[in-house]
Amino acid sequence: MDVYHALGQEALISLIAHVFFIAVAFFALQALRLDQIVKQNRVFQVQLLYIFMSIALGSLVAQFFLLVSRWSQQLPYLF
Repeated sequence: MDVYHALGQEALISLIAHVFFIAVAFFALQALRLDQIVKQNRVFQVQLLYIFMSIALGSLVAQFFLLVSRWSQQLPYLF
Protein backbone atom coordinates (compact mmCIF):
# COMPACT_ATOMS: atom_id res chain seq x y z
CA MET A 1 0.00 0.00 0.00
CA ASP A 2 2.96 2.31 0.57
CA VAL A 3 3.90 2.23 -3.12
CA TYR A 4 0.42 3.37 -4.14
CA HIS A 5 0.55 6.19 -1.62
CA ALA A 6 3.93 7.37 -3.00
CA LEU A 7 2.63 7.21 -6.57
CA GLY A 8 -0.43 9.24 -5.60
CA GLN A 9 1.72 11.87 -3.90
CA GLU A 10 4.00 12.13 -6.93
CA ALA A 11 1.00 12.50 -9.25
CA LEU A 12 -0.51 15.22 -7.06
CA ILE A 13 2.78 17.15 -6.87
CA SER A 14 3.22 16.86 -10.65
CA LEU A 15 -0.31 18.09 -11.30
CA ILE A 16 0.07 21.06 -8.95
CA ALA A 17 3.48 21.93 -10.41
CA HIS A 18 2.18 21.87 -13.98
CA VAL A 19 -0.86 24.00 -13.22
CA PHE A 20 1.25 26.47 -11.22
CA PHE A 21 3.93 26.89 -13.88
CA ILE A 22 1.38 27.14 -16.70
CA ALA A 23 -0.29 29.98 -14.77
CA VAL A 24 3.08 31.67 -14.19
CA ALA A 25 3.98 31.29 -17.87
CA PHE A 26 0.62 32.76 -18.90
CA PHE A 27 1.22 35.72 -16.59
CA ALA A 28 4.75 36.19 -17.96
CA LEU A 29 3.64 35.96 -21.59
CA GLN A 30 1.18 38.80 -21.06
CA ALA A 31 4.20 41.12 -21.25
CA LEU A 32 4.60 40.27 -24.95
CA ARG A 33 2.78 42.41 -27.49
CA LEU A 34 1.87 39.73 -30.00
CA ASP A 35 -1.08 41.77 -31.24
CA GLN A 36 1.40 44.08 -32.98
CA ILE A 37 2.95 41.15 -34.85
CA VAL A 38 -0.23 39.31 -35.83
CA LYS A 39 -2.68 40.52 -38.46
CA GLN A 40 -5.43 42.97 -37.54
CA ASN A 41 -8.71 41.67 -36.03
CA ARG A 42 -7.20 38.33 -34.97
CA VAL A 43 -7.88 38.67 -31.24
CA PHE A 44 -9.11 35.10 -30.74
CA GLN A 45 -6.09 33.64 -32.51
CA VAL A 46 -3.70 35.71 -30.38
CA GLN A 47 -5.43 34.59 -27.18
CA LEU A 48 -5.27 30.98 -28.32
CA LEU A 49 -1.58 31.43 -29.11
CA TYR A 50 -1.00 32.81 -25.59
CA ILE A 51 -2.73 29.77 -24.10
CA PHE A 52 -0.77 27.26 -26.19
CA MET A 53 2.53 29.02 -25.53
CA SER A 54 1.85 29.14 -21.80
CA ILE A 55 0.98 25.42 -21.74
CA ALA A 56 4.15 24.54 -23.63
CA LEU A 57 6.43 26.79 -21.59
CA GLY A 58 4.81 25.93 -18.26
CA SER A 59 5.02 22.20 -18.94
CA LEU A 60 8.70 22.46 -19.85
CA VAL A 61 9.52 24.42 -16.70
CA ALA A 62 7.48 22.06 -14.51
CA GLN A 63 9.20 19.03 -16.00
CA PHE A 64 12.58 20.65 -15.36
CA PHE A 65 11.83 21.31 -11.69
CA LEU A 66 10.28 17.87 -11.17
CA LEU A 67 13.30 16.17 -12.73
CA VAL A 68 15.75 18.19 -10.65
CA SER A 69 13.74 17.31 -7.55
CA ARG A 70 13.72 13.60 -8.43
CA TRP A 71 17.45 13.61 -9.20
CA SER A 72 18.27 15.34 -5.93
CA GLN A 73 16.28 12.65 -4.07
CA GLN A 74 18.31 9.97 -5.83
CA LEU A 75 21.71 11.46 -4.94
CA PRO A 76 22.01 9.56 -1.61
CA TYR A 77 22.10 6.31 -3.61
CA LEU A 78 25.44 7.46 -5.03
CA PHE A 79 27.19 6.96 -1.70
